[in-house]
Amino acid sequence: MSHYGFGFGIGQVKKAGAVSYDTDAQAFFTATGITDTTQKSAVNQLVLDLKSYNIWTKMKAVYPMVGGSSTTHKYNLVNSADSDAAFRISFSTGWTHSSTGATPNGSAYADTFLTPSTSLSLNSTHVSYYSRVNSNATEIEVGVASSSTAATILEIRTTGVTYYRVNSAVAYVTYTDSNSLGFYVANRTASNVINGWKNGTKVGTATTLSTSLPSVKLYLAALNNSGNAQNYSTKQCAFASIGDGLTDTEAANFNTAVQAFQTTLSRNV
Repeated sequence: MSHYGFGFGIGQVKKAGAVSYDTDAQAFFTATGITDTTQKSAVNQLVLDLKSYNIWTKMKAVYPMVGGSSTTHKYNLVNSADSDAAFRISFSTGWTHSSTGATPNGSAYADTFLTPSTSLSLNSTHVSYYSRVNSNATEIEVGVASSSTAATILEIRTTGVTYYRVNSAVAYVTYTDSNSLGFYVANRTASNVINGWKNGTKVGTATTLSTSLPSVKLYLAALNNSGNAQNYSTKQCAFASIGDGLTDTEAANFNTAVQAFQTTLSRNV
């Protein structure tokens, strides 16, 4: 086990004779080349929901995994530039991309280019992963560690237990998990407050103290242990995010927005 209405809100644009999209959503469509109207509607509503819940500005990276290809899946919805600085994903070999998300083969990972020590806050951090595969192996879905006291790990259902760790030494919030399906969030909101969420329910909390921010890049579908990928996942990713810590209300609202997004795309589990 690896324990190391009608109207246009702010940001929307109105096009004569065309569907109106939020400006950030439109930037994402331009970057990805997505033209499917259902996919565009889902992404646009996701952006509007995150903004209406006042959590959009807390997001450093949002990966909708929409469009069905490695090209469309790599983009960060918050900053759609095709660059490392914009936290655009680089997929290693071993991924399968489809309309339902990105699936790693158990020896693959995704480099987000986001280093917590330079982009996140010690006492306010969350990471999330929407899993569409039920497995029970030793797999890490979001992971980064640069020392024994600097690690953030979301480990979904290893031998029946899900582990949540954010900017801390070797200590976890744990949850006895009957399956690995749905939306998971590992969340720190203070130096002594960390909690774990599954599908909008807070399933665990602890007073584990924050110790240090990891100084290497955060990976999806594996742990980046000081530059070495390990504990690879096989769980299909239909959404992931990295950002500031979320209040209980914000975490619940975040789940509502993500579940609505998945339902529109007919890939909710």
